[in-house]
Amino acid sequence: MELQQRNGSSRACAVVLGGAGFIGSRLCEVLLAQGYDVVSVDNESTGRSQNVGHLFTDPAFRCLPWDVTEPFDVPGRVDLVLCLASPASPVHYLALPIETMKAGSLGTLHGLELAERKHARFVLASTSEVYGDPTEHPQRESYWGNVNPIGPRAVYDEAKRFAEALTSAYRRDRGVDTAIVRIFNTYGPRMRTDDGRAVPTFIGQALRGGPLTVAGDGSQTRSLCYVDDTVAGIVRMALSRHTGPVNIGNTAEISMLGLARDIVELTGTSAAIEYVDRPVDDPGQRCPDTSLAQRLLGWHPTTPRDAGLAKTVAWMRTAAAAEAVIPAAAVRP
Repeated sequence: MELQQRNGSSRACAVVLGGAGFIGSRLCEVLLAQGYDVVSVDNESTGRSQNVGHLFTDPAFRCLPWDVTEPFDVPGRVDLVLCLASPASPVHYLALPIETMKAGSLGTLHGLELAERKHARFVLASTSEVYGDPTEHPQRESYWGNVNPIGPRAVYDEAKRFAEALTSAYRRDRGVDTAIVRIFNTYGPRMRTDDGRAVPTFIGQALRGGPLTVAGDGSQTRSLCYVDDTVAGIVRMALSRHTGPVNIGNTAEISMLGLARDIVELTGTSAAIEYVDRPVDDPGQRCPDTSLAQRLLGWHPTTPRDAGLAKTVAWMRTAAAAEAVIPAAAVRP
């Protein structure tokens, strides 16, 4: 499928695969603010048009409602291709296993082909999931990971590992200007309240009076990065000449039990904690080493967790009523 060219534009153009998603929509906003024409490509399997609805009146913004696992083209100038098209939450990638693997493989391939045709820079949004259940802590980019390739969550983990390999091959073999960022546990407004990750799940459960379902004994850790900080890191990588991979995340580690207790306090509720079984292959620890991002990009997160969670709680108070009911099952971010 081909999108119609916007007449008379000579501005730099960025194509965001997954532009209607939680992170992708915020990325579209930031790139527009920096003077780019922006094309969002999204079939809304997990993204939502309301995430970018406020951009429809901007003549610099265009939407292509398309599944990136099918070939597509964007006519005219393209300077950046940013690949974020994939189900990213456990609820969604476990419900859409084949679609998730196709997004990581064929979706990445078609994005790379577009970048090659247009001589554009390609940025892959990979994930901390490539590290699996890590035996190295914190995780550096040089760590190869500990992933179960046949487990249920491998459909996401291995799709992203393949996407990294494909992106690297296009750089080495085809000379495409590529970069890889590995995103850690992003949260904030526009997360789907039904996506099963810890932050929206705990907030939704607290706002409904609980209980908050904590997996295992709650000692497993994550490092939460507010969405504005994550997007700032992606943009810095896109505008650099670095190849990566580079970790984009927050080094402030917290246990899932600690997170649940913080959310109870922030929501001003008296919700109880309920312990449930841990999911298969649930990582025990997750924390990035971000020294490379600081050194190469001058990037570090600036939003304190309490402030980011407070913004997310405020957003979910109004958003939850309009979205699907949050599942009661506990999962990880």
